[in-house]
Amino acid sequence: MDSRQAFGKSLKAIRTARGLTQEDFSTVSSRTYLSTLERGLKSPTLDKIEALCETMDVHPLTLLALTYLNTQKNKRLDSLLRKVEKEAAALQKEN
Repeated sequence: MDSRQAFGKSLKAIRTARGLTQEDFSTVSSRTYLSTLERGLKSPTLDKIEALCETMDVHPLTLLALTYLNTQKNKRLDSLLRKVEKEAAALQKEN
């Protein structure tokens, strides 16, 4: 699955898990645009990701982590989070 499709699948999964409809995003996005994101036809900006996540009451990293898990065959959240933590810690030391 490519990253746009994985993002759309993750976005829809969180939206439906939160019991939200596409219309519930009307203050941050049109229903048509949200539908194109969920179908993997477009890629959002970082600002749009933040707004969508605020509406769903999840951290943007949650949406992105689920997205990257959907692109991998080995779907292990703990492995992904360890990798991110290790990389971020190493990069913080360098700065």
